[in-house]
Amino acid sequence: MYYNKVVICGVDTSKLPVLNENEQNKLLKKVRMGDNTARKRLIDGNLRLVLSVVQRFNSRCEEADDLFQVGCIGLIKAIDNFNTEFNLKFSTYAVPMIIGEVRRYLRDNSIIKVSRSMRDIAYKALQARESLSNKLTREPTIDEIKQYLGSIGVDVDKQKITNALDAISHPISLYEPVLGDGDESVYMLDKLSDDKEKDENWLENISINEAILHLDKREKRIIDLRFFHGKTQMEIADEIGISQAQVSRLEKNALMKIKNEI
Repeated sequence: MYYNKVVICGVDTSKLPVLNENEQNKLLKKVRMGDNTARKRLIDGNLRLVLSVVQRFNSRCEEADDLFQVGCIGLIKAIDNFNTEFNLKFSTYAVPMIIGEVRRYLRDNSIIKVSRSMRDIAYKALQARESLSNKLTREPTIDEIKQYLGSIGVDVDKQKITNALDAISHPISLYEPVLGDGDESVYMLDKLSDDKEKDENWLENISINEAILHLDKREKRIIDLRFFHGKTQMEIADEIGISQAQVSRLEKNALMKIKNEI
């Protein structure tokens, strides 16, 4: 979303200063003695750290400026609470503080409220998925995520993992375009069924059914599970033994084929 963003919150990130460890330690000691000038220099010198942390949340469809400001609050808290007597690098202390501040913001400002316990499961599952993806060089299945969590002492069933990951997914607007062709767009709203219009749309339904016949076996199954049985992409991935990313890709290809056939 904003890996290439240069100006964020009015700050030109390409010109942000970088402090070496010696400079940072000197400024931290001055901050402990109440030096506000040193505090400001320390904040400015660690804005790149904030930027690198909030980039991890680029898939959440949040405004870059908002997350950057929230991350800066975490940085300021880290500066004000850091104990220079501990043998610890400042960045090691600051990063979890920044991440925690961003996560609280995302939790408190989510359109759909999700319980803390479900979010905890989701975050553990996301960490497991990232670790397994790096190891396997592919998207792990829900079974593999469950086994990984079990190996680190987190005993949770597959359904809870699926529900938790779905719960923290960013909601899609009914007016979100899912297919586009020049000036023509198909919106999420267009994919919802309306019982009142079934008789009027019988010809369209026949066309869609005919188009589905031209899909391959796996595409047909995904479309059936997704739109006729109401299953999520994560549930389908678990059922047919592929990754959620593959399900998403196959679903998009199948919808495009159906559109072209119609």
